Amino acid sequence: MTIAATSAFGQGKGVDSQSQRISDGSSNRAPANNGAKQDTGTNGSGINFGGEKTAAKTVLANPYRLTARRDAIINAVAEVMRDRKLIIDDATSKPDDGIIVSQPYTFIKGAVVTQSELYRYAIIENSQSRSWTRGRYTITVEVQPIDGTSANVSVNAKVEGRTDGPSGAEWTTLPSTQFAEQEFLSALIESLTGSAPGTRP
Repeated sequence: MTIAATSAFGQGKGVDSQSQRISDGSSNRAPANNGAKQDTGTNGSGINFGGEKTAAKTVLANPYRLTARRDAIINAVAEVMRDRKLIIDDATSKPDDGIIVSQPYTFIKGAVVTQSELYRYAIIENSQSRSWTRGRYTITVEVQPIDGTSANVSVNAKVEGRTDGPSGAEWTTLPSTQFAEQEFLSALIESLTGSAPGTRP
């Protein structure tokens, strides 16, 4: 063991401590037979499961220009809302004006899990760190025609967090992280085009 360590240090011209740890890890683990740190970052794994997905994920423009008639887009919006278990609010929606609004959708319940999930959808400042018990959002989609074959589609989410105190339940509106908007836009684009945005058919 001492001889191996000595020879490793002898061969390591200018090798920093981090790369030394990586090579030590690869020599001590049988499955790591792909040799020295080839294309590995801090994970030390020759297989990269999540890297490509993260790289392929693009931030969609909002409003997003879609090549389709307005009525086709509005029908697709209603379909995507149904698929995502969102109920259209008929009282506030104005389909003739290209505006579709959902009823509030509760995406998370329970004091244990709400905090972390709410952080994905909303910007929560330190001063607002409370005991959140639920999270919900309301989606508003507006379709503005550009010409007969294309339109701009904007998606906005009103995100709210609920706390349960002595005076009862209280819903607080929080700034959106755009997570809900990006998810909905991506699903809408895939519904209309047949492929996820950012991918080539």
